[in-house]
Amino acid sequence: MRVWSKLQKKYYGFRAGGLNIQLHCNAHRMKSQWGNAKLSRYWITLGKEIIWDYPKDFFGTKHPEQKCQLEYLYLPDVTDISDLIEEYLNTSKHDIMNKIFDNDKWGLINILRASDRRIGTRRLHKLKKKTNNVAARKIIDVRLCVDG
Repeated sequence: MRVWSKLQKKYYGFRAGGLNIQLHCNAHRMKSQWGNAKLSRYWITLGKEIIWDYPKDFFGTKHPEQKCQLEYLYLPDVTDISDLIEEYLNTSKHDIMNKIFDNDKWGLINILRASDRRIGTRRLHKLKKKTNNVAARKIIDVRLCVDG
């Protein structure tokens, strides 16, 4: 996995001014009699509220079709999420609204768009109309209040 702090710092360079949003990643080792596994958690906070949380939001009660928590140990999502964030950040200002990110299985791209300083008020209004992503809509509402 790439160095998280570098990716996080790059994201903060694109974050809209006055927006109290943070992107987090934490990895910890799980030891058992069957071996070791490295478990990661990604989460995004807006103020003090966690608005997006992997894997919590994607296993168990929110997505009952994925009942087996053990699947989490074997999913490649950890590096896929970092790769998706990096792909988004490397996308030009002119392409970020129209580019289709095929690997976005987590609804992360519209959250990144909503928090991106390269997207102005006019495009934020368009994004709000086209997205059902609750986290992205919360960010847009905060930005529209901050931006006036």
